[in-house]
Amino acid sequence: MSIPKEPRQLMINLMYLVLTALLALNVSAEVMNAFFSLDKGMKTSRNIVENNNNAMMSSISATATSYPNEKNKDLEAKSKEAQRIGEDFVKYIDGVRVKLFEIAKGPSRDNPEIPQDIRNKDVTTNLFINEGLGTEIRKKIEDTRSQLLTLTNNDPDVAKSLPLEIEALPTGTNMKNWEEFKFKQMPVAAVFPILGKMQSDAKSSTSAVMNWAANQMGKLEIKFDAFQPAVSAEKSYIIQGEKYVADIFLSAYSTSADNVSISVNGSGVPVKEGVAHYETSASGLGEKTFNVSINVKNPLTNETKNYSKEFKYEVGQRSVAVQLDKMNVFYIGVENPISVSAAGVSSNDLKVSASGVNVANKGGGHFIVTATTPNNDASITVAAPGVSQTFKYRVKRIPDPVPMLGAKHKSKQMGNGEFKAQSFVDAVLESFDFDARCEVVGFEFTYLPKRQDPISRTNGGKRFSGDVSELVGKAKPGDTYFFDDIKCKCPGDAAARNIGGLAFKIK
Repeated sequence: MSIPKEPRQLMINLMYLVLTALLALNVSAEVMNAFFSLDKGMKTSRNIVENNNNAMMSSISATATSYPNEKNKDLEAKSKEAQRIGEDFVKYIDGVRVKLFEIAKGPSRDNPEIPQDIRNKDVTTNLFINEGLGTEIRKKIEDTRSQLLTLTNNDPDVAKSLPLEIEALPTGTNMKNWEEFKFKQMPVAAVFPILGKMQSDAKSSTSAVMNWAANQMGKLEIKFDAFQPAVSAEKSYIIQGEKYVADIFLSAYSTSADNVSISVNGSGVPVKEGVAHYETSASGLGEKTFNVSINVKNPLTNETKNYSKEFKYEVGQRSVAVQLDKMNVFYIGVENPISVSAAGVSSNDLKVSASGVNVANKGGGHFIVTATTPNNDASITVAAPGVSQTFKYRVKRIPDPVPMLGAKHKSKQMGNGEFKAQSFVDAVLESFDFDARCEVVGFEFTYLPKRQDPISRTNGGKRFSGDVSELVGKAKPGDTYFFDDIKCKCPGDAAARNIGGLAFKIK
């Protein structure tokens, strides 16, 4: 390209050259920063691998604890040693990183995590090639790989999966050895991710060894060396005349322990696949015992051991029972639910009859009892195959309710505003578990104004009549009101009952 003679054109060309150089510098800075971004990303990946290694170590230790033997103990120890070897290598490379950071003039002003002299190639060449640090790293990689493989007895499959290694030089390179290929004339920024990859390879190699140990544990054949007799009975409480049926077996039985003999009370019982089926007739009431003796020949030592245990069951007789679902008496005027059952008898086979009360079958052993007359001779008779039993109960009317003014106020002082808001007298059944309600049929009302003569009225029903309401509306401090002879009728009552009275002093 010819040099322009016009000064203006010459100036434009010079400015273009300067701009091109500036653009080249910007691209170079972006590339250098990309190296450190790559290094930071590999550090995050290393942390993930480290967490996985810790979780795998916990699993290996748990297996070694659950199945304690020499092989598992040795595999657990090798896994811990693999972790230690990998951590030692990572710490060694951390030291190299610190040294390189310092030689590259320490932290930069814009980013303290990046050294100042990130483009310098002479620094890396001098440190790793001339001073021999690259050769030292190569030897450290070879030694670490050898130590990890030794833990696996130089398993060839593990050797193929270890990423930490000295790779062969690519074809056509003019580098003399691995050290020159990795570090010679490399800018400082490019060396940090190279070192980071070595650390990642070390952690991944540790994972490979730990996976090998976990797989070896999975191949172990679990041999039972402790046995416990067990009985599986159809039921532990039986009725006289029935049969007691149970399966007796070895709780830790395995296919290799096929030479098992079982006896009950000294008599041999046939054994099939480690299980002996035992039957005996139940005679006599009360607790029964039988002794189980199991002989096992250990397939590992050919030693025969005996394991014995005593088992119990109980023999009873047919009986029936009645359970009152709510109280121990029957109440007139309400439904009294009961449940009836008999040991060893289906609810469909129960026959229930009554005297002094009425019984309705609701199915499933549930009945409803209703009563009309108070007496002490009501009875329920329950009959089942082989047994019949009668139960006696009291019959009572519903207890007296509590008189209330407005369904919540008992005799006491009351403000005149609150008192004037009341409109009726109620009868409340407190602490009564049945669904029942008593109705007030009337009461005597007396209004005693302060320092005046009393005024009385008769009120029919629970709600205030017009006269009573008018007198209630005159309430003022010092007045007294009386509700006497409150009468009510509860379910089942032939006549009204007197439940007392209420008195309120207005404040």
